[in-house]
Amino acid sequence: MAAQTRMTPDEKREALFAAWMSTEGKPFASPEVAQTYQRRVQRIKDILQRKKPDQVPSMLLIGAFMAEYAGISQADIMYDYVKGPEAVLKFHQDFQPEYQVVLTYPGRAYDRVGYTLYRWPGSAIPSQALPPHISFQMVEGEYMSANEYDALIADPDGFCLRVFIPRVCKALEGFQLLPTFYTVTEMPFLTFLLGVSGAPPVQQAFQAFLEAVQLTGECLAAYGRATDQLVTQYGIPSFFGGFTKAPFDFLGDTLRGTRGVMLDLHRWPTKVLAAVERLTPIAIQMGLQASALGQHPIVFIPLHKGADGFMSREQFLKFYWPTLKATILGLIEGGAVPFLFVEGSYDERLDLIAESGLPAGTTMWLFDRTDMQNVKKFFGSWACFGGNVPGALFYAGTPQEMEDYVRGLVETVGQDGGFFLAPGIVLDHARPENIHTFLRAARAYGKY
Repeated sequence: MAAQTRMTPDEKREALFAAWMSTEGKPFASPEVAQTYQRRVQRIKDILQRKKPDQVPSMLLIGAFMAEYAGISQADIMYDYVKGPEAVLKFHQDFQPEYQVVLTYPGRAYDRVGYTLYRWPGSAIPSQALPPHISFQMVEGEYMSANEYDALIADPDGFCLRVFIPRVCKALEGFQLLPTFYTVTEMPFLTFLLGVSGAPPVQQAFQAFLEAVQLTGECLAAYGRATDQLVTQYGIPSFFGGFTKAPFDFLGDTLRGTRGVMLDLHRWPTKVLAAVERLTPIAIQMGLQASALGQHPIVFIPLHKGADGFMSREQFLKFYWPTLKATILGLIEGGAVPFLFVEGSYDERLDLIAESGLPAGTTMWLFDRTDMQNVKKFFGSWACFGGNVPGALFYAGTPQEMEDYVRGLVETVGQDGGFFLAPGIVLDHARPENIHTFLRAARAYGKY
């Protein structure tokens, strides 16, 4: 650990890339598969550094389509640890994408903790259950009241543990009684912590938590065997190694909710600023911890509330960008590569981000609806970018329209390196022939 802290950010990033690219401990089916794996990792490293790899890499963010294609339900993905992993294997075997993005959703664990922040297919909690064929949905609401800003700012972790978690995980309501864990700093105080933890509501919460941990482990093991097989048999690297969020999105997505936070920008602007600044080191730690654990540099950051349609340019500059930038810089300092999923349109933000002084060759940006010519103009000299292939094209377009769109992107914005092909959204619905065409066109037109 001491040696790690003495490394420069570039050295830390190199070490994470080396770990991601390493073949050690990966029983590849053949030397050719190992070479394919390493070549795909190298492409990401090359485009990050604004170089031209052997070809433009392509990636897919697949959601509900994976189950749909395999002929199983969305509930099966969350509850059946035979059918779900088989669906993962079938999709990747049939389409042969360059990278895998497989997220696991252990429905049994969500049931056990009584999770109410989302509804999902097949849930054993009647209020949260959706039909088996429907994908999960967030339940919008205010899970933190406007008069609780001071409590959040004073102790974000404590607020999450004793206030937020009991509100959204009904089986963990006993955590409300837990005292601060700083009681371990003195022997008599530790007795108080352990004594309170023996209260029946706390014991019940711990029991539910431990059982959910076990259920999650079963899910991760089943899906892990499938994703390991994709690496060793087909040379398909896992694309993401960590995740975090913009500090404002922690606040606006699921604490105050969209309506609450947008009103707060006018009613309590000072509180909002103090809260997002307080959440920034937590956002950095979340990304770096996951990246270090997985020995993988890419940290996924979905951007939600900062899009053109959510707030004005002035509000973005005041409330959203400063702490997001600080989070990005903190991840870079730790050797990670922030991968920002820019949902919605950022046409009014591009110049602000480009002129903010982020270091070149350290970030990746996937755009949803932003004009890619503008992206090229403002990002082309310093950042890796991609995206913008419309989800509607995958579902309602023709193969020829898909081929033309991919070719147009490569020829107009992808010829100088630092570019990857990707849809602008997570694909829940698509026509198989259009996915095949997307991947085939990427290989055909993405040559340098």
